[in-house]
Amino acid sequence: MLVIGIAGGTGSGKTTVVNKIINSLPAGEVAVMPQDSYYKDSSHVPPEERSKINFDEPNAIEWSLLVDHLKHLKNGATIQMPTYSYLTCTRQAETVEVKPADVVIVEGILVLTDPTLRNMLDIKVFVDADADDRLIRVIARDCIERGRTPQIVIDRYEDVLKPMHMQYIEPSKRFADLIVPQGGSNTVAINLLTDYIESRLHRCKSRGINADC
Repeated sequence: MLVIGIAGGTGSGKTTVVNKIINSLPAGEVAVMPQDSYYKDSSHVPPEERSKINFDEPNAIEWSLLVDHLKHLKNGATIQMPTYSYLTCTRQAETVEVKPADVVIVEGILVLTDPTLRNMLDIKVFVDADADDRLIRVIARDCIERGRTPQIVIDRYEDVLKPMHMQYIEPSKRFADLIVPQGGSNTVAINLLTDYIESRLHRCKSRGINADC
């Protein structure tokens, strides 16, 4: 199993990179674990207070559960991955079944900030993009998918996203094996990454399932 961590700022194009990797490999060879699925449950917090939760700091993530699930996958076990609602800011009762795969991608803004998780990653990728481009994508996404107004998104960017990016996300770039500038539009970098993944997979399979790849 090849475990890839893909990090980068909010709106940097991480999902685009992930999708291009998935599309480049045979169906069923890739399992994805979004960091967002492991946000701590906030159902005990009054609804009017949930919108004030800082989702852009490492403490918002239940790292122990994410790491435990990744260990299970590496050991050949199926997991029940949690789901999280941005509309209610709570963990949902529904789970998503994730089976072991040749490639497991752990994707999220803070993926490279946790030392335990970082040590489990075979390839660490940081998707980089200009702040202005990221803000435009965040406004479009949050207004459409999360029911927020442009002003709310801009205020949150200034108050939370930007300072948290500078404090936690940007510094984690130094742990990356590969930095993908220009986000998901950098075809050359993404092709190099997918070619490397395919070569690693081929080497693993030629050595056997328990080989050190």
